[in-house]
Amino acid sequence: MSETVIEIRDLTKEYRDFWGKRKVLALDGLNLDVYRGEVFGFLGPNGSGKTTTVKLLLGLLFPTRGHAKVLGKDPGSVEANQHIGFLPEESYLYRFLDAEETLDFYGRLFKIKSAERKRRIDILIDKVGLDHARKRQLKEYSKGMARRIGLAQALINDPDIVILDEPTSGLDPIGTREIKDLIIELKKQGKTVFMCSHLLADVEDVCDRIAILFQGKLEVMGKVSELLTEQGVVNFKAQNVSAGVRDNVTKLLENDGSYIGTEKASRSLEDLFLKVVRESTASAASAGEAGESS
Repeated sequence: MSETVIEIRDLTKEYRDFWGKRKVLALDGLNLDVYRGEVFGFLGPNGSGKTTTVKLLLGLLFPTRGHAKVLGKDPGSVEANQHIGFLPEESYLYRFLDAEETLDFYGRLFKIKSAERKRRIDILIDKVGLDHARKRQLKEYSKGMARRIGLAQALINDPDIVILDEPTSGLDPIGTREIKDLIIELKKQGKTVFMCSHLLADVEDVCDRIAILFQGKLEVMGKVSELLTEQGVVNFKAQNVSAGVRDNVTKLLENDGSYIGTEKASRSLEDLFLKVVRESTASAASAGEAGESS
């Protein structure tokens, strides 16, 4: 059995008005476990309770009923928070600091020694693809660049649990792919990633398990591979199939009464976009080398 690093039991949060009357039931008896070393997707439409859950896990809110444990500790405790990295949906960073100064500031908050702080800053700036802008003030950053430095800030303390709220928001397809690769790398390092996102393709690409909330209640939870399996449907994949073989297979399935239809294999739009960019980059580089040699 995998080690549980986030435990939630009957977690409920009610927001009340001045007179104590219930105004909103934001979270209604949530139960779930998140295990060490997995990427867990936390999904739901706006108002489903995702942000409330994250705030409860960070100790920014207190539950009306139930409890949560993070690494066996109470949410909001120093013992828990020093092992958590958090990227909020909107990163509120100091606009007049550059990337190095920003990460140095947060590294000091965690009392990381100077030499180790500098080492981590260099590694993280490179990992999030901001080496070219490390000395630029954050007020000059695009939204995508701000997400990148926000992610680096969330990792400065080398956390065991990384909570990401819309991590790819504002990023172009290349940046999105890089962040997803980084999330997979964090998983390989044994870290736990708790990821909230509206971009379902991103969740499908990187998450091991998901939970779907609706109006504060847990509706579905399980492994992505199992939840997305269409029962009773099998896809066959073949290459360079002759018309005769295709017709024979189609007739065989029709006689069996199980034929649904035939369609050409396709790739995702993300795969196509990245392929075009890579080929164009390689072509431009080759043309530049040819121009220099001439």
